[in-house]
Amino acid sequence: MNKKITLGILAHVDAGKTTLSEGMLYLSGTIRKLGRVDHKDAFLDTYELERARGITIFSKQALFDWKNVSFTLLDTPGHSDFSPEMERTLQVLDGAVLIISAADGVTSQVRLLWKLLSHYQVPTYIFVNKMDQPGMDKNLILEKLRTDLGNSVIDFSEGVSSPEIQEELAVCDDELLSGFLEGKEVTEGEISSLIVARKAFPVIFGSALKMQGVEELLNLITDHLVPVTGSDEAPFGARIYKISRDSSGNRLTHLKVTSGCLKVRDLIGDEKIDQIRIYNGEKFEAVKEAPAGTICAVTGLATTKAGEGLGTESKEKTAELIQPIISCSLILPEDADVVSFYKKLLILQEEEPMLRISLKELPGSSEKQIETQVMGEVQKEILKHLIKERFDIDVAFGPGHIVYKETIAGAVEGVGHFEPLRHYAEVHLLLEPAEPGSGIILENTCSTDVLALNWQRLILTHLQEKAHKGVLTGSEITDIRITLLTGRAHEKHTEGGDFRQATYRAVRQGLMEADNVLLEPIYNYRMELPQDCVGRALSDIQRMNGTVGLPDIEGGKSVLTGTIPAACLGDYASQLTSYTRGEGHIYTTLSGYAPCHNAEEVIASFDYDPEADLDNPASSVFCSHGAGTLIPWNEVRNYMHLDTGWDPQEGFEKKTDLTDSIDMEALKKLQTHRMKETSDNRSFAEIDRELRATNDELKAIFERTYGQIKPRYVDSAESRRRTKDTPPANSEPAAPVSLSKKKAAGIEAKSALIERPKEYLLVDGYNVIYASDELGSLAQTDLKAARDALIDLLVNFSGFRREITILVFDAYKVPGGTEHMEKHHDLTVIYTKEAETADQYIEKAAHEIGKKYRVTVATSDAIEQVIVMSSGALRLSARDFLLEVKHTEELIKEKMNKY
Repeated sequence: MNKKITLGILAHVDAGKTTLSEGMLYLSGTIRKLGRVDHKDAFLDTYELERARGITIFSKQALFDWKNVSFTLLDTPGHSDFSPEMERTLQVLDGAVLIISAADGVTSQVRLLWKLLSHYQVPTYIFVNKMDQPGMDKNLILEKLRTDLGNSVIDFSEGVSSPEIQEELAVCDDELLSGFLEGKEVTEGEISSLIVARKAFPVIFGSALKMQGVEELLNLITDHLVPVTGSDEAPFGARIYKISRDSSGNRLTHLKVTSGCLKVRDLIGDEKIDQIRIYNGEKFEAVKEAPAGTICAVTGLATTKAGEGLGTESKEKTAELIQPIISCSLILPEDADVVSFYKKLLILQEEEPMLRISLKELPGSSEKQIETQVMGEVQKEILKHLIKERFDIDVAFGPGHIVYKETIAGAVEGVGHFEPLRHYAEVHLLLEPAEPGSGIILENTCSTDVLALNWQRLILTHLQEKAHKGVLTGSEITDIRITLLTGRAHEKHTEGGDFRQATYRAVRQGLMEADNVLLEPIYNYRMELPQDCVGRALSDIQRMNGTVGLPDIEGGKSVLTGTIPAACLGDYASQLTSYTRGEGHIYTTLSGYAPCHNAEEVIASFDYDPEADLDNPASSVFCSHGAGTLIPWNEVRNYMHLDTGWDPQEGFEKKTDLTDSIDMEALKKLQTHRMKETSDNRSFAEIDRELRATNDELKAIFERTYGQIKPRYVDSAESRRRTKDTPPANSEPAAPVSLSKKKAAGIEAKSALIERPKEYLLVDGYNVIYASDELGSLAQTDLKAARDALIDLLVNFSGFRREITILVFDAYKVPGGTEHMEKHHDLTVIYTKEAETADQYIEKAAHEIGKKYRVTVATSDAIEQVIVMSSGALRLSARDFLLEVKHTEELIKEKMNKY
């Protein structure tokens, strides 16, 4: 076989979809007898309830060969209640046949199918069925199709060689039209390109029941449809379109291999393929491998979901257009255990994800209630039957209510922290409004220099794994872009579950701060009614908060189109039938979700308190005195260990992670340069010049990445950097007093201290110790002695300098360590708490202090230097800081010698 084609059959219910499938299988010799839906012997209607009701409920697979092509036929559900399963099947099709009943024309369901085929860019053939019925006019039907579906709908029943058809084909493409006007014919290859590109839609008229037009349709597909599958030698990729279970309870993952080859015992993530099945109706054949283009079902995968990609295919599920808008409670027998039965129902949710089964507490009670979302009454009946068959329990459905959703109107940063004892995770997310109908979009701008890739992937997984609740009514959120900005893990204490907690809390905290919007489902409608009833209809539409376009006239009837909130439509179809004396009809399709027309009323009716929803907390957990402490959502930002620069009023100062896309090569060169041995014989002026040049170089690296740094304080003439012995500008010199040299120097220093504006110097203690040959050598044998030596060294330094000096030592690896402060004369020494590094403390302190005062940070950590620079702080390498300490000692000696 040269080609493999996956072909889908789509239609409105009772349009003849299963009958056409039977005809194709019969013509190809796959079946020897034509089955019929009304005879309950159709090859693809294998489920008992399908045969009983005469409708297709689950998508089925059949195989047949025609000429040089191997076909996999996917027969999809036609009833609107089962549209979500049909939609997932579209993702694996090479082409589709859309069946339209000649008698019914383009119904609302056909319009929905046409929209879905366009959304998934599936090449489409149209088969107009039931042309054998009396009064069917081919020309009128074709004209109506072009009116409803577009002028690219072309009749292929009589071939493509006639001048009229050639012209219609040429009009579909500008280049072909130019050639046609020059006398060139449209070739078979060009026709194939038009069909695959969805620029032309071939139409065949016939009767599937009488086998009229079926062979012509098969020949047309065989000649012109080109599959989009990759080669067998390419890396493996597949798209999952369905989850089911066989009669023995084995979990089946139905997928299409889009590239490469899938083999038994292959590993998909951490799971192994046990069996590969090729289904043909009810039966299957077990094979050892499935090459590209194969539709198969595999066992051994326990965590897959419908819509996911495997291998080279995008893992992210495709956002589906069809959504249920009705939610109902499930009424169980009195002796049933609600919680255990809920867990069983999650199996059904795997097979139909749109059920959205949830467990809720009844208002004012501790009792639980199961709720599920459904498409309509027929689906309810099927669910009752399935539950009875699977779990031997009779259930009923309570009254239905509208499914609302929530989104946000502006950008907000959500932060989550989870740090009970021996656990640690922090997550920062950016939540932004997305396009209507886009669902939840996930992005990642976090650098691996900040958070390891495995933790980043875990956070994105946690964002995907549940439907996050809004804070207005507790409804699912949608149309939000969530970007992972940054995060932090602990090398020893972080576990996977920690990031789940931090991620959920970050989403919730962001929503609590956001400007939230309640959304309601909106219908597109098409109303056909007598002209004398238009006035009443327009009045009703206005009353129902709907919109309406200009009335049109078709076949002697008025046609109104527009939108109506689903909550307002109610049973208007029956009212329309009544006041039009049976001549009026309304057809609706879900348009999507839009801001609710009566949001305040709906929110009040839900009476939802987001802070009382203990299953969805917005608070964060921090470790304090060895125990987890809850910090409310509106205070957590002040406690976070990371700062992205987000301001609740102004947004981001720089909307990017601080270490993302930094010129790391230049930074590494700079760090190497600063680590070189420094001569102690240089003058302070030489050191100062190099220090300024190095600061300028680091600033250039930062601004090359993020743009100009804006100072976070106003620098006055008097706040220029100087030692305490330098008097303020224009000040009078102090009168000499006969005192001891040491006391005189101290008084002079205190006088300068009183007059100066505040400046701060933050020192990374251990970084400085290991930058000193003497202190570093001492630390190898006695770390405490090295720490005490540095403190003694800086006591004199801080007493003489004008900056307020803060020396920071971390207790990162000290079990049970708590943050505490010690005062050594003018020197402040900070010991951080367990699991907090000096870097973390300094970054946070530089950000907070830098809002009002000048800050200098002494460290040789290159990444930390860039981060503190973003706060407007100056940086000083550890080695240059030691040189400045030495220079200050010399100044003190000179000052004392003067007295």
